[in-house]
Amino acid sequence: MAFELYYWPDIQGRGEFVRLALEQAGAPYVDVTRERGVQALLRFMESEAPRPPFAPPCLRDGTLVIAQVAAILLHLGPRLRLAPTDEADRLWVHQIQLTLADLVVEAHDTHHPLGADLYYEEQEPEALRRAKTFRERRMPKFLGWLERILDRNPAGPEWLVGKSVTYADLSAFQVVEGLSYAFPVAMTHALKAAPRLAVLAARVRALPNVAAYLASPRRIPFNNSGIFRRYPELDD
Repeated sequence: MAFELYYWPDIQGRGEFVRLALEQAGAPYVDVTRERGVQALLRFMESEAPRPPFAPPCLRDGTLVIAQVAAILLHLGPRLRLAPTDEADRLWVHQIQLTLADLVVEAHDTHHPLGADLYYEEQEPEALRRAKTFRERRMPKFLGWLERILDRNPAGPEWLVGKSVTYADLSAFQVVEGLSYAFPVAMTHALKAAPRLAVLAARVRALPNVAAYLASPRRIPFNNSGIFRRYPELDD
């Protein structure tokens, strides 16, 4: 039975972290709104389910419905062979994913520091200040942490945890891609200080299933409606 992914049809957003895991595993899935329209997502979110999700992305696996990226990937990881079998390692992958979720929030808040209900142009002065702090302090701190994880992996620096790819590696790749789109100047400098992370991102990009996905129409291009947005003045 195919997994069903419910997310917005024209942005990568948080749904992309789930898509990458499904694509790398070659798992059968339906990207519901891209096949059935956004109304299918709205009907799903407004249903009378006893455990209503707060926001997409959501994954349906048979009768089980899961929201929140980290929770979805915690569920999918063992099923898609993208998580270690050792409990400590499995929880470590989950911790990395949760920290990446924090980074995603901070990246989003560079262009919407006052709230998503305002246009970027209504909060541009605050965005300029927030982006400067993010570029100079927060982004290097997060990327440096990932670099240390790679350096300290007992199995070697090829992957974040253990000897094979996990969903944490796929998510780290997506973060590098998104930040490189939003902050190309800052990321050029940041990745020089995190060479192992740059190599990891290239290694994930070269995985056959990931490479095929990135070259396909299923990969939605980055755009200024998603989490990672390119405003040149924020990268100055």
